[in-house]
Amino acid sequence: MGYHFCGACEISVRRMWLAHQIIGAVVMEKGGYVYILASRKQGTLYVGVTADIGRRVHEHRSGSFAGFTKDYGVKLLVWYEHYAEIGPAIAREKQLKRWNRAWKIALIEADNADWDDLAVAQFGWPPLRFTDSDALLSAAARHCRESGDSLPEAAGDGSPLSRG
Repeated sequence: MGYHFCGACEISVRRMWLAHQIIGAVVMEKGGYVYILASRKQGTLYVGVTADIGRRVHEHRSGSFAGFTKDYGVKLLVWYEHYAEIGPAIAREKQLKRWNRAWKIALIEADNADWDDLAVAQFGWPPLRFTDSDALLSAAARHCRESGDSLPEAAGDGSPLSRG
């Protein structure tokens, strides 16, 4: 069964889909990145390492892969470091994974006291408004059903509106 949306919800869903397409194409500096994601301020934390922070953060945000970050809604980029080579980044990730929670929080708050989403603040990506795209689709569909206002879904363009 496909989704049907009123005009306002259709625009929000299309913007979310386009943002995912754009974020996936962001190119960052070469080398390695160590990063910390959070579900919210003082929430669940995840430490990771990657050679492509744009792609990796997008994967976490979109829930592309099953696992810890998807299960716990850990999507906000709250801290990262860039390294010229991937080797030192991997070593730093291993070090941070051994740290206790209080040390990780202190590290985050030393540079990002408000726990701002650095994907937005540093890279200009759209802010997350829902925990995941399915929540957005469900909320939009519910709004449209309750208001009695709906538009035919788009077809064949690969956007969430064409999900069957």
